[in-house]
Amino acid sequence: MDQPRIAVLIPCYNEEMTIARVVDDFIRELPEAEIFVYDNNSSDSTAAIAREHGALVRSETRQGKGNVVRQMFRDIDADFYVMVDGDDTYPAEFVHRMLEPLLAGETDMVIGDRLSNLSYHVENKRAFHSFGNNLVRQLIRMIYGVKLTDVLTGYRAFNRVFVKSFPILSRGFEIETELSIHCIDKNWRVTEVPIDYRDRPAGSESKLSTFSDGIKVLMTILTLFKDYKPLTLFSIIGALLVLVGVAIGTTVILDFIQTGLVERFPSALLAVAFVFTGLLAFTCGLILDTTVKGYRKIYEMTVLREYDWQHHHHRTLRADLWDEGQR
Repeated sequence: MDQPRIAVLIPCYNEEMTIARVVDDFIRELPEAEIFVYDNNSSDSTAAIAREHGALVRSETRQGKGNVVRQMFRDIDADFYVMVDGDDTYPAEFVHRMLEPLLAGETDMVIGDRLSNLSYHVENKRAFHSFGNNLVRQLIRMIYGVKLTDVLTGYRAFNRVFVKSFPILSRGFEIETELSIHCIDKNWRVTEVPIDYRDRPAGSESKLSTFSDGIKVLMTILTLFKDYKPLTLFSIIGALLVLVGVAIGTTVILDFIQTGLVERFPSALLAVAFVFTGLLAFTCGLILDTTVKGYRKIYEMTVLREYDWQHHHHRTLRADLWDEGQR
């Protein structure tokens, strides 16, 4: 009666070489779970193979992993969710460790950490991917002050409230970055579980573009910095502008002290413009910060309503099951 509903979510694009093993492994490890494969316009036999091996296959025509995850979160109703890539790089046997803190109610999102045990650095054959991981991790640590080890992993698990209240904005591979920063900003409980990582099998090609997708990830970090911490961002910008204005205006002030005249009038105007723009940037930060705090209050109320719905749903389900048992 208290058996939790678990959904395994597998976004896929041209993964016919690996999807069979991924589905089989998760059916073996979690026979009670529903396995969903979302095919994202594959030109190969990914969908057919997944269906043959027992997965529930659905399609998402909007290209991009973020679009797929958005639709999965909208469509699927469960108590706990496991999200994993269809490229067979994440071993299914670690799913029990990842679900354990969720089932115990100790966390809201679990991150499958590939980096702590160095398996990613050993198995991954693309040097720039490791560099990108480290760069993104350091940026998030610098901006948000939180030490997450692996922010780009595709192996994660969530509870229902997190999934149903998460406003996804990303369209592509930036989704992992957005998930990590959203958790930090909204003060969700995050647990990292060390996992092994294995590289793709020979003949299987990564869909991740090191440079173009890397730039999108960096832009996502900066965009969310503006959206989540506008006062910090605009204060930095304002301070830099004011410092430039003061530096330009110092010579004008010194000349005025010595001669009593403003001999560099263009420099004086430029200095005033920089200082004024800096103060204006700080004011914009204050206004946006008030707006963001208002949104956070609305978001917290949304989360509370989701918790209330979940508790009511479980009470109703238990009552129905009790009535059936009595009959």
